[in-house]
Amino acid sequence: MTQRIPEETIEQIRNQADIVDVIGNYVKLKKQGRNYIGLCPFHGEKTPSFSVSPEKQIFHCFGCGKGGNVFSFLMEHDHLSFVESVKKNS
Repeated sequence: MTQRIPEETIEQIRNQADIVDVIGNYVKLKKQGRNYIGLCPFHGEKTPSFSVSPEKQIFHCFGCGKGGNVFSFLMEHDHLSFVESVKKNS
């Protein structure tokens, strides 16, 4: 049986999780203007094309095109289900 997390709980966890802190545990990030940049963890590169927006709480790689929020980052990076990624952030 699939676990269901109430939408209010998901929103609360999303609002409490700082995407820069979460991704910073996996990627060395450097502040550049309003965003943070680093080497993409999803493909090999030498020039940073991975951007994290603290304002929008999203990430995007201009090299491989991957992007999303804190949950989708953990799902992709750690090979987690959505429910597992929500629990990891709680």
